[in-house]
Amino acid sequence: MKIESKRVTVQKSANDLCHFLGDVKNYEQLMPETISKFEVIRENAFVFALKGMPEIALEVKEVNAPNEVILGALSSKLAFTLTAVVDEVSKKTSEAEFLFEGEFNTMMKMMIKGPITKFLETLATNLETV
Repeated sequence: MKIESKRVTVQKSANDLCHFLGDVKNYEQLMPETISKFEVIRENAFVFALKGMPEIALEVKEVNAPNEVILGALSSKLAFTLTAVVDEVSKKTSEAEFLFEGEFNTMMKMMIKGPITKFLETLATNLETV
């Protein structure tokens, strides 16, 4: 299953944006208002929960500055990646989008597609304002 967020314009260089997204502490700023938990559990990993949803732990797997930051789930029960794709527009502006990829059974796809799509849109929208 693949889900893409909208592309947003960010007033940061591509390199600065990759650095920002490579620091797990910064994801708290991008979370939806419905967040009920956000905790950095180690230098490259954090756990979060949205109201009514289970906790999800993510870690930074790769930072390929200035174009990509890849986060992956720490749990093998719900294995997926969340990739931030960054393109430079100018020295002080870049465009970014989030890509979610994971292999899920049909029932799980039906349950998570809506919430994940909404979550990615919120991440992208909040990224525009950083």
